[in-house]
Amino acid sequence: MNMVETQIRRRGVTDEDVLAAMEKVPRHEFVPNQYSSEAYADRPLPIGHGQTISQPYIVALMTELLNLHNTDRVLEIGSGSGYQAAILAEIVGEVYTVEIVEPLATEAGERLKRLGYTNVHVLNADGYYGWKEYAPYDAIIVTCAPDHIPQPLVQQLKDGGKLVIPVGPPGGYQTLWQITRQGTEVKKRNVTGVLFVPLTGEHEKSYERGVP
Repeated sequence: MNMVETQIRRRGVTDEDVLAAMEKVPRHEFVPNQYSSEAYADRPLPIGHGQTISQPYIVALMTELLNLHNTDRVLEIGSGSGYQAAILAEIVGEVYTVEIVEPLATEAGERLKRLGYTNVHVLNADGYYGWKEYAPYDAIIVTCAPDHIPQPLVQQLKDGGKLVIPVGPPGGYQTLWQITRQGTEVKKRNVTGVLFVPLTGEHEKSYERGVP
C-alpha cells in the first residue's frame, strides 16, 4: 500500500508487525463517508463530536513505541472511530479501549464487530481512570492529550510495561512521551512534538480549576 511505503516506512517505522497491520486495516472504514477519498492521506481527519482519526504515521509510530507482542493485553484511551484499536487487534491478544463520547463508543464497537475484531472490548467511560477491571496491562496507548500524566494509567501498567501518551495544553505544544514502568520507578522518554485533541473528563475539569 502506498500509504505504508511513503508515509510510514520511509519515515523510520521498522516494526514489521506494525507495518503489516497498517497494510491490512481498511482505514476508509473508520472515517466518515464525506472523507473517504482522503482516508489514506497523511493527515488527521474529523470523525465528529470534535474528535479526529490520527495521521497514519502517528498511529504507526505510537504503536511501534509500545513494543508489542502477540500475547499482550493492551489498553487504549480514546477509541474515536476504532482505527487505532483495530491496528492493535491485528498485533496483540486482547485490546481494551475506552471512549468518553457515548455515540463514538457505540459506533466504534459496532464497526469493530462488523469488521470481525472479536478481541476488542469497548467501554464508554472517562479514560483518565483507565479500565481497572482488566489491569495490569502490557501496554497502554493514549490518543488524546491530558495536561499531565494520569497516575491511574501508570498504576495499571505491568512491571516493564510501556505507556505512550501525548501531554500538553489544548491547541498548544504537546510532547509525545514513552513511559516505562520498572517496579516503583517510572522512566520517561521524550519522543517528538505532536498535536492531539484534549483528553476530557471530570478530573481534567477539576485539574483546570486547581483541584488535585
